[in-house]
Amino acid sequence: MNTLTRTLGTGVLAASLAAGAAQAAPRADTTPQATAAAATLDGNYVVTADGVRLYVKDWGPKDGPVVTFSHGWPLNADSWEAQMLFLADHGYRVVAHDRRGHGRSSQPWDGNDMDHYADDLAAVIEALDLRDVTVVGFSTGGGEVARYIGRHGTGRVKKAALVSAVTPFMLRTDDNPDGIPLEVFDGFRKAAQQNRSQQYLDIASGPFFGFNRPGAETSQGLVQSFWAAGMQAGHKNTFDSIAAFSASDFRPDLAKFDVPTLVIHGGDDQIVPVALSAEAVPRYVTQAQVIVYPGAPHGITDTHKDRLNQDLLDFVSK
Repeated sequence: MNTLTRTLGTGVLAASLAAGAAQAAPRADTTPQATAAAATLDGNYVVTADGVRLYVKDWGPKDGPVVTFSHGWPLNADSWEAQMLFLADHGYRVVAHDRRGHGRSSQPWDGNDMDHYADDLAAVIEALDLRDVTVVGFSTGGGEVARYIGRHGTGRVKKAALVSAVTPFMLRTDDNPDGIPLEVFDGFRKAAQQNRSQQYLDIASGPFFGFNRPGAETSQGLVQSFWAAGMQAGHKNTFDSIAAFSASDFRPDLAKFDVPTLVIHGGDDQIVPVALSAEAVPRYVTQAQVIVYPGAPHGITDTHKDRLNQDLLDFVSK
């Protein structure tokens, strides 16, 4: 926790708690199933009921078993390319979309919250008519997958995988005393407002890939690709998303998991500490299998891609 605090910085922004609660609160004015069903397909884009255009990658044989990928903050579908290429080469249909506000998708002013993210994933699944899907989520995308199941159920889901995920609940509250203090996320927001370009460089060259650890060799390619993806996303969208991934309580969502679930996490994750996340998931998901990569950082989709690829293949092929 001290490492995370030092890395992200501290400092309270006015009304940030209220903003976080507002972003994390469930929407009462929509029917999830109707929202997903209203989505349409337009070339490489899925258009949601509220007019957001979601860029979609659809690789591999169209008749293969389906795996969807939900990416982390502030990235886009490209961050899953190593896993998508690997699984597509093994006969799987792999689908990933750029989250609203990120990558090549629209940058709406509103709706940058976990309920919309989950409904967008549902829109992609419905528009492409995907069935028996293994839904995979990394970091914030893990929360997206959890909220998707919480709101839409598992009628189209065969399995789920949470990789370096923010589930069950990141924020310290009265009923989550081991969570991360609000001041840490306020510092995150403050850094984003002051100079988000530098923030992305600092995250990528430091805790995300573990490059701040003694003896670590920094990959400028990974640092620059993280920065480029972050700068492609909308400022308002990524700022609002901080509340979405930190203040959303996924414990009720996880309680609705009724499919085999794989949880993979780095043992030295400085962004989402393993004790707070992966090790806590089995309290809510009875079918969860947890694999911890000793000494691995948050960004294991790149730093440990060979092992992750094989673990995912073993899981989806069972």
